[in-house]
Amino acid sequence: MKSICEIYKIGNGPSSSHTMGPQKAALFVKNKFMGADEFKVILYGSLAFTGKGHLTDIAISRALEPLKSTIIYDTVTPCTIHPNTMDFIAYKEGKIVGNQRVYSIGGGEIRIEGEIQNITPEIYPHNSFGEIAEYCKKNDLTLPKYIEKFEKPDYKKYLSEVWDAMEAAIREGLSKSGDLPGPLKIRRNARNLYYKRILNEAAEITEDRLVCAYAYAVAETNASSGTIVTAPTCGSSGVLPAVLKYSKTRNHLTKKEIIDALAVAGLIGTIIKTNASISGADCGCQAEIGSACAMAAAAAATIENLGIDQTEYAAEIALEHHLGLTCDPVMGIVQIPCIERNAVAAMRAINAKILASLLIGSRKISLDMVIKTMYETGKDINIGYRETGNSGLAKLYK
Repeated sequence: MKSICEIYKIGNGPSSSHTMGPQKAALFVKNKFMGADEFKVILYGSLAFTGKGHLTDIAISRALEPLKSTIIYDTVTPCTIHPNTMDFIAYKEGKIVGNQRVYSIGGGEIRIEGEIQNITPEIYPHNSFGEIAEYCKKNDLTLPKYIEKFEKPDYKKYLSEVWDAMEAAIREGLSKSGDLPGPLKIRRNARNLYYKRILNEAAEITEDRLVCAYAYAVAETNASSGTIVTAPTCGSSGVLPAVLKYSKTRNHLTKKEIIDALAVAGLIGTIIKTNASISGADCGCQAEIGSACAMAAAAAATIENLGIDQTEYAAEIALEHHLGLTCDPVMGIVQIPCIERNAVAAMRAINAKILASLLIGSRKISLDMVIKTMYETGKDINIGYRETGNSGLAKLYK
């Protein structure tokens, strides 16, 4: 299994698979075909259906500048390898000089057809939570100590930068008012939620409101193409920071405690990515928000010093109760229902941690089992509900 650091990418929203990935792909082909003076880019599958709303065309065009680029949305040709497929065709003086197919596989990562470069090494000897738990128990290791044993030397430094970026995204979101960019004219709610909390300390839902304010802040920053951290994706980037910021405020956490929680969350996300998917176009929103909720629940359990079995149970509860969640962004924009889902999942992560701390003796389902179930469920979900913007809310909203 690869480094947990790969699950966290600091960059601009609104989508890791539809903005970050295509931008990265465009930069790759631009460098590969350095003699080209023009590119034609054909988007297929989910990229074709929701690329406009996700600013895919803008991300690609900017990456290819100053070269001319033409973006084509092919909503007819089926995608047989991955629903986020792109073809780049390079031209020189009107003649084709090269072509490259690229897949945006989620979390800002790409797979380049026919290329083996940039294959990062496997650094963990285990690929499932069951294997990790067994190893930890045999060697008397906590999950943070397990990560420290196998992770690359500078991972804590990077996770410190990740947390700084997460807090900055929260501050950014809390500082803004007005409407989010785009035709939906969605009102920003993070600031309003937060300051209602400040002015009404006696309110019954004060803590819930605070968690929601933090989640909204990051999700609204993402929807504005601001700088966020994939956790594991842009569309689900508000869940983990909200739980960590809430825990920090409530428990006066140190930076070391935050980093340990980030590390365990990253481990859960990496296990899911290794054995299933974190792509909404691949497996629906359960792969994005569901995975983010599992990561956040594990982080919350780590903060509370819960054991390995309880941490697993918290992550399992969080993911299990997102099974079947569809990805149907209205107008292909990461706003409805994405922003609300970040807040709901953040609260659910905290509740999953509480249940796991109380009911560990009754557990029947393993995290590995629910990860496998999520992947199989995702493949069974109708393609219209996997980030095409053609079904569900996206179809019915007028």
